[in-house]
Amino acid sequence: MLGSTVFFSVMNALVKYLDYYHVFQLVFSRALGTLFITFIMLKKRKIHLSGNQKRLLILRGLVGTTSMFLFFLGIHYMTMGSAVTLRYLAPLFVGIISILMYKKSMLPRQWFYFGLAFLGVYFIKGFDPTADIFGIIVVLLSAVFSAGVYLIISKIGTKDHPLVVVFYFMLIATIFGGIGSLFFGVDFRQEDLFLMLLLGVFGFFGQILMTQAFQKGPAAQIAPFKYIEVVFTLSIGILLFSETYHLLHLIGTFLIILGLVLNMRLVTHLDER
Repeated sequence: MLGSTVFFSVMNALVKYLDYYHVFQLVFSRALGTLFITFIMLKKRKIHLSGNQKRLLILRGLVGTTSMFLFFLGIHYMTMGSAVTLRYLAPLFVGIISILMYKKSMLPRQWFYFGLAFLGVYFIKGFDPTADIFGIIVVLLSAVFSAGVYLIISKIGTKDHPLVVVFYFMLIATIFGGIGSLFFGVDFRQEDLFLMLLLGVFGFFGQILMTQAFQKGPAAQIAPFKYIEVVFTLSIGILLFSETYHLLHLIGTFLIILGLVLNMRLVTHLDER
């Protein structure tokens, strides 16, 4: 799991470093690299590309691409650590969407944990004059779309191979990013070509290592380690990009992670009963 967090943290740093490119170009580069690797793996394992649930696969790709676009845009307007932290609010939005759409009930403790997390958002914005409100809104929207991705994947279930799901996602993101780049992109610098391709490579291996970790151990024990990505990203931001974080800003980050971890442990415990 630590390997996954390192790959994702480096990918976030690359997005921040390359932010003089348009977001469409970053999405295109991230998707193209992963699409290439996924295509090779599908062919090697002789898995059909078409999939069994095309409508859900396309919907997952559209929603996931929107989330990626908004997150990359948010990194441009705020510190990396804050953007990553806010994106991890997605599981809470899953709970809210489930209440609104599926009439599911929530335990009082879950509402308390949700409150902790959203209090953390208030700390990040309300007590940090340097926090950009547009960046916060964009990343929160990214988290909402990520929640949509989780719900769609749960509907897809095991009827389609995970690599097929990733293939559809990256194909749609490549098309979306490519078309947008034609209209809004800036000229590529030859020296950045390798870094742009690395976006897809780091994203792919981060995803693979995370999946393997969840397959090998209980989610309640594995998931908290994923939030180490926040620590790594904060450290990279401070060391490489001279990002600064106020004490109350860091308290807000802690409250968000605490609320998410406690809620995840509670849900896992209830599922095991």
